[in-house]
Amino acid sequence: MDTQHTSVRQPAQSRNSGKNHPQRRTCGGVVHDNSRHTTRFTVVGNHLAQHAELSLLAIGLAVHIQSLPGGAAVDIRSLAARFPEGKARIAAALRELEAHGYLRRSCERTSSGQIVTRTVSCNQPGRAGQGDATRREPATKPKRPVRRALPAVPLPAYPAPDLLRTALDVLAGLHREDPRLLLSATDAEHLAPGVVAWLERQMPPSAVRHALTSGLPPDRLHRPAALLAHRLTAQLPPLPPFRAADSPPPVIHPLQNCDACDRAFRAPEPGTCGGCPSDLNL
Repeated sequence: MDTQHTSVRQPAQSRNSGKNHPQRRTCGGVVHDNSRHTTRFTVVGNHLAQHAELSLLAIGLAVHIQSLPGGAAVDIRSLAARFPEGKARIAAALRELEAHGYLRRSCERTSSGQIVTRTVSCNQPGRAGQGDATRREPATKPKRPVRRALPAVPLPAYPAPDLLRTALDVLAGLHREDPRLLLSATDAEHLAPGVVAWLERQMPPSAVRHALTSGLPPDRLHRPAALLAHRLTAQLPPLPPFRAADSPPPVIHPLQNCDACDRAFRAPEPGTCGGCPSDLNL
């Protein structure tokens, strides 16, 4: 009978600890079948993938945005064309990401006068740099309030790109009337159709600006975009009265001299008046 050597070390466990192989368990729960990625992958932190306050749509949207190359379009219209959730749900998810620091969006005017949206995606909100990704998360993190969805705004009767650009100009300039009305790009895109509904009612931009900025409460505005959405809906002017197209003016023919009696009469061409026979040989 062989003697057992108790001083021999046991074989060391693999560093992978089974993470790269299917795990066999006797109880319920997820089983990971992982393979190492070498190309076309994005590193996502668990602080995002397992976020306790973000919705599933917001988490998925953040992962999608982080996987895109620099300069890719991530506005509401482009995302709604890519995914089936629709503009309203995507806009709400973007506001969640803004509230938790994963997204920063602002309106900027270019040198040519065009308003563009600047979007910054943050894969680690609150970090000073990107090289400290291995640091542990703090034991307790201050909770940020999740933004509620903005009230609905009136919709224009017809798409009008020119009016939409004017509406965005109006919204981008509201902070010059009151600094509290500095809007994010997401809020401006939500409110713009309501402003277009005013403009198509033949309201000049100055009247819309006055309706949105006059009589504001003196205290702090907790949700300025929600207040503007309420005003756009509650103070929406009626449609202008329908007016049928004017009938064309009557045609006035030039004066002609009757070939029979030499009296003047109006007609498109020379000839005889109504009281003379048209056949002069009779």
